[in-house]
This record gives sequence, C-alpha cells and structure tokens, in this order.
Amino acid sequence: MSVISDRGPAESLEGKLGPSGQTHEQRPAWAIPGLALAILVWVVFGAGVGLLFDGDGGTVVGIVLLVIFGLAVGGFVVVQPNEARVLILFGRYNGSITNAGLWWCNPFNKRKKVSRRVRNFQSDRIKVNDASGNPIEIAAVVVWRIVDTARAMFDVADHEQFVTVQSETSLRHLASEYPYDDYKPETTSLRGNVDEVRGALQTELQERLHLAGIEVLEARLTHLAYAPEIAEVMLRRQQAEAILAARRTMVAGAVGIVQMALAELAGSDLVDLDPERKAAMVSNLMVVLSGDHAPTPVLNTGTLYN
Repeated sequence: MSVISDRGPAESLEGKLGPSGQTHEQRPAWAIPGLALAILVWVVFGAGVGLLFDGDGGTVVGIVLLVIFGLAVGGFVVVQPNEARVLILFGRYNGSITNAGLWWCNPFNKRKKVSRRVRNFQSDRIKVNDASGNPIEIAAVVVWRIVDTARAMFDVADHEQFVTVQSETSLRHLASEYPYDDYKPETTSLRGNVDEVRGALQTELQERLHLAGIEVLEARLTHLAYAPEIAEVMLRRQQAEAILAARRTMVAGAVGIVQMALAELAGSDLVDLDPERKAAMVSNLMVVLSGDHAPTPVLNTGTLYN
C-alpha cells in the first residue's frame, strides 16, 4: 500500500527528482507554415534538375540547388488534429508543435509524435481491505489525456504505464480510506457516497499524474463488491441492518399514530379512558401497527377487571 506525504502525491514525486532530474515544461517550437515553402522548394528542385542537365556550365549550381532541396525536404512535418510533435535537437528539448497542419522546422530536429487525444483506462478488479478491514473487490475507469507533451515525453519512461500503475495505487489508497458500507449517516462510504468517492479518486489521481503532464477528465468506480469469501456473511449482515432500520421506522410511526389516537379520544366525549384502559389500548395499537402480519381480532365479552 502506498504512503502519501502531507505535500501530496504529485509534489512528493517531483520533489524526489533532484537537481539532475528537473521537470520539463511544454513550450512552442520554432516552425513556419509549410505550404508556401513547399511550393518554393519544389521550384528549387525543378531549377536544380534543369541546370544539372544544362550544358552551359550550370551543373555546379544545379547540384547546390538539389542539396538545398534535400535539406529543406527533411524539415517538413505534418501534424494531425489532437496530435503534437516534440522536437529534439542534439539531445535537448527544442519545443513542441501542437497546431495541426503542414509545418517546416529545422531539418536536424528529431521529431517524436505524441497523441493528445482523450483515452480510457479500465483497471482490473483488485482485492483490498477497506477502512473497516473487510476484503473487497474494486475497479475503476479513468478518462485522461496529455496536456504537457514535454513532461509526458521526458519526465516519465512510459506515460501509459505510468497511468496504469498510479491508477491502481490511487484506487488501493481510496479503498483503504473509506468503509464499503455504513448505515451511520455521518460516515462516508464507498457504496453510499458515490459523488464524494469519485471526487476524492479524481483529485488524488490528478495530483499523481501531474508529473507526467496528464489531465484526468473523469475517474469513476465501475465495480464494487465484497470479496467472495465474506460476501455471504456480509449479505446477512446487510439484511439484518436493513431489518433493524425498518423496525425503527415502523416503531417511530406507530408511536406517532398512538399519540394521535389518544389525543383525539381525549378531546372528544366518545369514551373516558382511565390509565389502565389507556395502557391496554396503547399495547394493542403497538402490536397491530408494528407486527409483520395482519392482526387476528379477538372479541372480549367481559371487562378488563374480570
């Protein structure tokens, strides 16, 4: 189980990088629109070919133009929508091209493709103990995308694997912080407080994935159940808790009805109840109103005193 410091998961991870592992920040690369330049480059190519086969001493100039053409062609790059190109020049980060289209940059740049599309990660069902110590099975889905291409490329070895590992770690930590279920209204539980649990999971996961330049769009539980070895026992416990809760409601309602009935009788001249008859009436009404089955009437031909 992971241990999270007071500074937060992301801050703890960044703090451990040290001076030799500084984080990177995305910045725009130097690049110019490539359409007009592409037309110019092909004009240069045509001129170079024409001079190369010209017999008037233009061979050298033709060769120079073809060399320029070869170097220029190597600088063109096509960026698709919701993609980016990270440029690396002799081992140093040289910026990112994030706008879609045809661009031209330094042909000596090494270009890495990074997808900025929204992606889903569905975690496996993992077994973990909740805050009450009960073994449960839990799984989640995480919707994420890259917002900082420099961090995703240089600050983690594999950003997809980083999402997988950190999602499982956050899910385990979340499950250990809350009980699976609790009938106390002031207690937050995994089953009873879906929105609070979802917000806590998304917040913690965002802090962890910030190091990799990743934005968490949504994190939600997709599976939550007791582990098979205690599922039957916990089901009986839930049934008992539900029965007790229903009994409390029935008794509270029955008491209210009895009080109302006694108040109505006391305010009318229909019958005059002494304390003993009033106690008998309360007992009979409580039995009728709180019982599981329909009552069976019994006719009393005598009195309460014989």
